[in-house]
Amino acid sequence: MAVDSSHPALPAAAAPSPATRFFGRFQLTNLLGKSARTMLWVVHDPRAGQALLLAMPRVRPAHPSALEQWRQSARLAARIDHPGLAPVVEVGEHDQWPFMAYDRGQAVVLTEVLSSKGQPAQEMAPWALQILQGLAFAHEAGLAHADLQPHMILLGEGGARLLGLGVALLPMHGTGQALVAQRKGSERDVLAMGVLMHHALAGQPALDQPDVTEVMARLPPLGREIVRVPWSTAHPIPEALRAIVNRATDRQERQRYRNARTLERALEGWLLAEGAQGGGPLALLLDRIRANGLLPALPGAANRAARLLRMERERNDELAQAVLQDMALTFELMRLINTAQARNVLAAGNGPILAIRRAVDMLGLDAVSRAANALRAWPGPLNEAQAAALELTFERVRRAGRIAQWIRPPGYDGEVVCLLALLQNLGRLVIGYHCADEAAQIERLMRPAPSTDAGQPDDLGMSEEAASFAVLGIDVAGIGVAIGRLWGLDESLLHMIQRPALAQSLRPSASDDELLRLTASCANEIVDVSQTRPAHRAGALQRVAQRYGRLLGLSLQDLQSAAQGIDPASKPAPIQRDALTAQTP
Repeated sequence: MAVDSSHPALPAAAAPSPATRFFGRFQLTNLLGKSARTMLWVVHDPRAGQALLLAMPRVRPAHPSALEQWRQSARLAARIDHPGLAPVVEVGEHDQWPFMAYDRGQAVVLTEVLSSKGQPAQEMAPWALQILQGLAFAHEAGLAHADLQPHMILLGEGGARLLGLGVALLPMHGTGQALVAQRKGSERDVLAMGVLMHHALAGQPALDQPDVTEVMARLPPLGREIVRVPWSTAHPIPEALRAIVNRATDRQERQRYRNARTLERALEGWLLAEGAQGGGPLALLLDRIRANGLLPALPGAANRAARLLRMERERNDELAQAVLQDMALTFELMRLINTAQARNVLAAGNGPILAIRRAVDMLGLDAVSRAANALRAWPGPLNEAQAAALELTFERVRRAGRIAQWIRPPGYDGEVVCLLALLQNLGRLVIGYHCADEAAQIERLMRPAPSTDAGQPDDLGMSEEAASFAVLGIDVAGIGVAIGRLWGLDESLLHMIQRPALAQSLRPSASDDELLRLTASCANEIVDVSQTRPAHRAGALQRVAQRYGRLLGLSLQDLQSAAQGIDPASKPAPIQRDALTAQTP
């Protein structure tokens, strides 16, 4: 670097002077940004007669081998072509100081547009998504950026592009070590993107430190600082986007995004849902649902379909129980009977149908058998491990249905409350089938972990809502509602298939619909308790009893009995209690 062609001095450190400063043939115009590792200059190139952006390391390579390593990395970066990466117009060096040059055009860098008010979520997310797409492409080509900073984000009419890939000087490693270093560098790039998004939303750099690399040095595992999006910002931040950005900078390494693609998918999911394009929350799943069906039939579906045809109408109760064991068939019958057209023709607009017996009566055994035969065979496109995970989810959901029948208030139809418990898991089941890898991520984020600090309580996992926001950009429960809306379910039923939020205060209700909804929700929470660590289950079940006991007339002992398990072969009868009078819906 030189003030003129004969003085090797760093421009950023040069004494102020009215004299024109040069770096080789380039006239230095303006320093747009610098960090501990890189800097970005606006320069005039007399050869091209236009302004360029010059990105270069903050310090000169210490020896020829380091310079040669930089050249190799820079040339590889210059060959990577992606819309999210700014094209390199020149890779060169002056006085052994390397640089990469880019066209500036009419674009600006992020530091030129960021203000103390930050950016609205709908303005920040699109450029972040484009940068992540380019970053993920670079990672897959074997290159990490190593110094993501606000001055490395170029914003123009063509969208956002990432500058500086291959610019930062990296330590020299052997071949085996280089692969490990590249993987760790990619993970740090993703963390850096979280810090950048935090800055853009909050309007202030995280930890009041503008250098992203310095911020990361103060986060675990290197430091003990915590970076979370503030609640008070100039622009409102949707909860889903807040969960995504907070996960990117989570103090627990295990909770952070493991690669740029996972963060990209979460952000893309939120943008798609926010725009409500192609069905809103369902947009990500529509193509897969069309290709693979809603859910796969359990093994033996063909035999069950043949047995259904042999059943007589007088055995509708038995038939309904057989259908309820196969959630794919159960949901298909609910779709068929509750579409707007079917309700108009078959039920004369009498409202939603929430009983398999009634669906069979109205559709006929032939239609039920055809529906069973049309289901995708188990396990569909899933591999062995994914199928095993989905089967476990199926069993937990069936257990919730049985518990719902066990704890239902006297006088209420056990089949109806069982079906509601299943429907409250519709989004969870669909994600487990169509987005198996994402479902595994969600489950991992919800799992608590022992504290790394002696004497401190365990690190709690995320709620399902926060975890699904962080992985998919949308709420798993919202997917179930979106599917129900696609089926044509009315608003009252759409409300019933949503569990109340854990933070929501519940109040007594004389409404039959609300009692059924709360019964199904209570059953699902009992099953969720069984998935917690053994040491925490008693306290968690106590909280469920406090939440629902007075509303449903249930004691802690009742819930303990239900949680201990019900014989799947039995047909549960409701718990006998005097707290509620029998009611008929």
